[in-house]
Amino acid sequence: MTKPPKLVLAVVDGLKPSMFERALQTGRAPAFKAVVERGTYVEGGVSAAFPSVTPVCAGAIATGVLQDRHHIPSMNWFSRAEKRYVEYGSSFAAARRFGFARQLTDTVFNMNMQHLPADVPTVFERLDDAGVRTAGTTYLIYRGRTRHEVSRELALTRLAGALWRRHVMGPGELFYADIFASRETPCRSQLGMPGMRDQHAGCVSTHMLEHDLYDFLLLSLPDNDTHSHKHGPHAQVTSIANADKQLERMMHAAGGPGPFLDEHAVIIVADHSHAKVERRVDLGDAFADWAVLAPNAKLGEAEIALCPAQRSGMVYVLVEDGRHAIPPQLAKAALGVEGIDLAMWLDPDRNQGIIASRAGMLRFAPGGDPEGPPAVADPRGVSWSVDGQLAVLGAELRDGILISDEYPDALARVWAALTCPTSGDVLLSAGAGWEFADWGGVDHVGGGSHGSLHRSDSVGTLAYCGVEPPHDHQAWSIADMAPMIWRHFGV
Repeated sequence: MTKPPKLVLAVVDGLKPSMFERALQTGRAPAFKAVVERGTYVEGGVSAAFPSVTPVCAGAIATGVLQDRHHIPSMNWFSRAEKRYVEYGSSFAAARRFGFARQLTDTVFNMNMQHLPADVPTVFERLDDAGVRTAGTTYLIYRGRTRHEVSRELALTRLAGALWRRHVMGPGELFYADIFASRETPCRSQLGMPGMRDQHAGCVSTHMLEHDLYDFLLLSLPDNDTHSHKHGPHAQVTSIANADKQLERMMHAAGGPGPFLDEHAVIIVADHSHAKVERRVDLGDAFADWAVLAPNAKLGEAEIALCPAQRSGMVYVLVEDGRHAIPPQLAKAALGVEGIDLAMWLDPDRNQGIIASRAGMLRFAPGGDPEGPPAVADPRGVSWSVDGQLAVLGAELRDGILISDEYPDALARVWAALTCPTSGDVLLSAGAGWEFADWGGVDHVGGGSHGSLHRSDSVGTLAYCGVEPPHDHQAWSIADMAPMIWRHFGV
């Protein structure tokens, strides 16, 4: 049997399709352009998970399923099992409120080793089990079959090793900031500081190429997201060019774009997109009449926990008596605040999801309801029963298919979020130009952000060459990436 070409999955955080196209047109991204010219650029992009924040989307890319199965619900969430907030790094100020050691432990260790269910395999685990050599640079979801200890190369990582005293399971070759390094290289990331992460990823990936250490490589390029948060989505061409340089240096090490692409299949994908932020919402203002749980506080008399995550938010009901009757009250309070676009919750009595806005309410559930309206299909061919105002999603029926240009793949994305066992009881999506301030009081006003259900945040870039798509429909999801990779290697 002929061995398949090596495959590089390049995840460019927050890569906006219009900015990717501009970078190609202006000659700022020659490596990415070589991939597009050799293969396929997906017009219309790829839909993110909802909330369209990095931990949720990384889970979908790395496992091929949404959070109803991978259970990572947001950037900030409340663990009912541990009765505490989980914070994956919304900002330095938010991490300070929750505690740096706790935040780092949740992000670096618990996300993979505890929060991600053991029975949901990652792309690394399935490939490792099939004998495919796996490798990865700094990425939130890295779980594989190889044991890795905290690196002892630097004084700070030796201190971290003394603090954590634990190992992780990752791909065969793992380079996670300077915390994990499966072998010595000349590459340093300054402990994963923004602006250094792409450079570190390109350095270690080129080292692995030169020493033939992988068949599959996840090349994580996160600095575009940081740049866009600060300068706005329309400043992305500069950060896209910097990301492109890391793939280009791999191509040079292989003898140029042609020889590299003769030996490699490549997927370039964004986990989500970015929208401009002009104003902020303080989530607590919507729930001033409720007793809100503070960071690191005991439950006590708290009635709700609030979890802002950029342009999305979640509300957890902490009162058990009448818990399922409270979400409609919370949704009504939220929609009374300027800047909140949508509120979503489950009706457990009817097993339906509800999406509400100032335009009305839409009820939906997978499959058809024999006693309700005829079922409709979404662009991926999934059937749904739908009842209420389609205007809530700016949607319409076209030849029996429910289409929403404003909120792509909305029903599947919202259903996965609502039925995720670790999600809040009410989910919120911010309106155009708005963002929820995090628990540290930080926002990205004047820059860019993401998280909402809206198209501006939720449709990212996808281009590939040397690999076949996993389906024959036209609607792409980031959850299609893992199946593409498994299919490429015959897994």
